[in-house]
Amino acid sequence: MARDGDTCIWCGRVLGGLVPPTTEHVVPRLKGGPSWLANEVAACRRCNAERGHRAPVDWLEECERRGWRPDAERLARALDALQLAIDHEGGQRRARPYLDAQRRRLHRRLPPGPDGRTVAS
Repeated sequence: MARDGDTCIWCGRVLGGLVPPTTEHVVPRLKGGPSWLANEVAACRRCNAERGHRAPVDWLEECERRGWRPDAERLARALDALQLAIDHEGGQRRARPYLDAQRRRLHRRLPPGPDGRTVAS
């Protein structure tokens, strides 16, 4: 929570009290996501449980359909940080293509910044 802030990345609710915080794997373990801090984000228990093994961008879109306030920019930063961690640490053969596809999908959704790149790039 110190890194991610005190809100759920998916629904935007403030974590704590009646909204218990959890850490969630951005790239699910089932898809080869590592058990590294770089692959975890702060999420509420409800979102963590309901997302299951859905892809991050699929769940982000579902959260938007539900009228929640997912933080796409924070998700993009988390995916980019995970990519850097994998590049540095190596391995994670199964996670690489999945992560690349999710990053491409998400970056296409984000508005370009003043330099023409997406906000999280």
